[in-house]
Amino acid sequence: MSRSKAPAAFVLAAAGGVGYYLYAAGGSPRAAEKQFESDAHHVAAKIKGELPHRSTNVEHEGRRVGQEIGAKVDDAVETINRDISKAKSETESYAKATKADTLKKIDQFDRKVEEGAAKSKGWFSSWFGGK
Repeated sequence: MSRSKAPAAFVLAAAGGVGYYLYAAGGSPRAAEKQFESDAHHVAAKIKGELPHRSTNVEHEGRRVGQEIGAKVDDAVETINRDISKAKSETESYAKATKADTLKKIDQFDRKVEEGAAKSKGWFSSWFGGK
């Protein structure tokens, strides 16, 4: 089986880095550590400076974008509420019309039943001597 050469390369690079800083510091481990920290800080600052969209007015831009998004959301909510209110009023008017139509049909049915009952009462009572 072949082993990966990556761990060996990593260890070799780390040993080379330690050797470089010790040689540059004249063999002093404390001075090598300070130089390494200084270089690391310098590289981190350079990387942070090169980040995209990094500027001094990031907070201002964030607020502006937030306000734009908030305005769009508010408009969308207002439109939805207006549409819901319109649908609600249309539904209520339809329900009122349906109720009125249903009551009218019930009244017609009641009249027919009463007329039928009156006819049958007259016909039934005539058998037993009623008018």
